[in-house]
Amino acid sequence: MPLHESGEDYLETIYLLSKKKDFIRSIDIAIELNYSKASISRAMKLLKEAGLITMADDGQIKLTKAGHQKATEIYSRHTLLTDFFKGELGVNEITAEKDACRIEHVISEETFLRLRAYMTEKGYKTRL
Repeated sequence: MPLHESGEDYLETIYLLSKKKDFIRSIDIAIELNYSKASISRAMKLLKEAGLITMADDGQIKLTKAGHQKATEIYSRHTLLTDFFKGELGVNEITAEKDACRIEHVISEETFLRLRAYMTEKGYKTRL
């Protein structure tokens, strides 16, 4: 199932929160993204139906294997683009992050793979 930009943002946020916390709830995602709890609840329902997350009775949200794979792919695009903009183009960190966040959703697989090969050749390491 293809995800929209917002779905990718939710997965990436859950992934990043899971690196910092053992227990993630909808409210944690709402706070991180500055979204309403209602919009988070709807998004979590859709991600659960897509098999990308699980939600326990106590409210704990976890990525499934497929969700984790998709989230790491998204985050990999984000970090690679950010590193490219900052390191190769000299873009300031805030702008590089914002632009990477926009572009990560629309970059083609071919362009991403070529950029990753270029960055690997330049000695950049993946930040996963």
